[in-house]
Amino acid sequence: MTLLDVAALKRDFPIFHKEMRNGSRLIYLDSGATSQKPQQVLDAERDFYIRHNAAVHRGSHLLAEEASAAYEGARETLAAFIGAQVDELVFTKSATESLNLIAYSFSNTNSGRFALTPGDEILVSEMEHHANLIPWQQLAKRSGATLKWLQVTEDGRLDLSQLDQAINSKTKIVAITHQSNVLGTINPLEEIVARAHSVGALVVLDACQSAPHFTINVQELGVDFLAFSGHKALGPTGIGIFWGRAELLAEMEPFLYGGSMIETVTMESATWAPAPRKFEAGVPNMAQAVGLAAAIDYLSKIGMDRIQSHEEELTHYALEQMQAIKGLRIFGPLDMRNRGGVISFALDQIHPHDAGQVLDQYGIAVRTGHHCAWPLMRKYGVAGTTRASFYLYNDRSDVDALIEGILATQKYFKVN
Repeated sequence: MTLLDVAALKRDFPIFHKEMRNGSRLIYLDSGATSQKPQQVLDAERDFYIRHNAAVHRGSHLLAEEASAAYEGARETLAAFIGAQVDELVFTKSATESLNLIAYSFSNTNSGRFALTPGDEILVSEMEHHANLIPWQQLAKRSGATLKWLQVTEDGRLDLSQLDQAINSKTKIVAITHQSNVLGTINPLEEIVARAHSVGALVVLDACQSAPHFTINVQELGVDFLAFSGHKALGPTGIGIFWGRAELLAEMEPFLYGGSMIETVTMESATWAPAPRKFEAGVPNMAQAVGLAAAIDYLSKIGMDRIQSHEEELTHYALEQMQAIKGLRIFGPLDMRNRGGVISFALDQIHPHDAGQVLDQYGIAVRTGHHCAWPLMRKYGVAGTTRASFYLYNDRSDVDALIEGILATQKYFKVN
C-alpha cells in the first residue's frame, strides 16, 4: 500500500510552519495527547461562526435552520465513520464526559440491566487511562459493586489466561481500551466481547487511541458503547463522541438535565426526548461538531487503511532503531503484532522530564510523565516514561531526529 506524501500533507497544517527553539523545525511526536489541525478544519469552524452561527434546534429563522443542518450533518458524518446509525451518535464535550455519561447513567437507574447492586462486578484492565478507570471506581463505590481488573504482562499485553474467571455471572460491565495510550497495545476485543456477552455483561470501549488511526466499525466490533475524542482525530477541542446501541440508549437515564433533552415538562415532572437528544442537554458545541466533521472528511479522503499502514511502517522503523540504543527500555510490545504507533520508553539514569526538555531543544515534542495511567506506571515500577506517538504527518525523518535527540540527551547527561 502506498505510503503517505507527508511533505504535501504538512502544507495543510499551519503549525508546521512554526520555528521552534534554536531555529529547529517542529517534530511533533505527541499526537497521542492531541493532534494538530489542518487548515480545512480551522476553516470549517471559522466558517460556521461567520456564516451560520445560531443555536441549533432553537428558532425557525434562517440561521437557526442552517446551524441545525450543519450540526446534524456532522452527526451523519461521524455516524458513517464508525458504522453507526445516526440516532445512536451523541455529541459530548470529550471522551472523558462520554465515559462518565455511561457510568452516571448506571448510577441513575434503579432496575433492569443498568442497575448495580452489591455482589455485581465491573471489569477493567491495568492499562486503562484514568478516564476509563476512575468513573468505574466511583460507580463501584456508589453502588456497592466490586471493581476487578485484567492484569498486564511484562511485554505489555493483557493476560487473558483467566478470562473465564475474570468475566463471570457476576460481571455487569467490561470497560476496556481499544489501544493503550502508553504501550501501543491493540487489545483482542473479539475474545473479550464474546465472553462478556455470554454472561450478559455490557462492553464499553475507549477508542480514543484507535478511532483516529485505523478503521473501526461498531457493528463489527460488537461492543455496546464506544467513546473517542475529536481533538485526537485532527478535530477541535471541546467535542467528543459517545455511541451506544439504540436499544440500550432507549433504556438509559440521562446524565445531564436541562434544555433540548426534554419531551414534556410540568412543574412536578418531566419526560425525556429520544436519543440522541436525551443526552445533549443545553446548547451543544456546534462549531466544534462541524470542525470535527471536516476532520473526519479529511481523514476519510486520505483513507484510514493508508494512515494505518503508514503509522505501522513508522513504528516498526522506530522500534528497530530504538532497540539498538544502549540504556533505553521500551514499555510495550517490541513487535508489530496488534500494535499501534505509540512508543513509551525510559533512559537509564535520566528522568523522563529531563529527557523531554532536552528533546525540546531540538524541536522534538514528546509527552513525559505518567500519561494519566498511574496504575500502569506502578505495574512497571517507574514514575513515568517518555512517549513518542506518530500520526499521518510524521515520516522517517522525524524518527531519525528522535533517535539523534535521544543520543544527544544521553551525551548531555554523560550516560553511555
